[in-house]
Amino acid sequence: MEQSEETRGGTATIERTETTQSVEAGDHERFAHYVQKEKIMESAMTGEPVIALCGKVWTPGRDPQKFPVCPECKEIYDSLMG
Repeated sequence: MEQSEETRGGTATIERTETTQSVEAGDHERFAHYVQKEKIMESAMTGEPVIALCGKVWTPGRDPQKFPVCPECKEIYDSLMG
């Protein structure tokens, strides 16, 4: 009795292809934005997006220390702090 390809035992090698993370529009302009600390904590708990001083809306998820500070947020923050 001959077995079909599907029922015959054996091993196979699956080659893993390299995948790269797609780059979204504007990724080259990523900044660390100023947001109220309470809002960041709330976002971490609920997954809700936050609004930065400059108006950018997003859900935080990356280490802000890896990005330069948003110049617009910094300017607004400095004007509020006098």
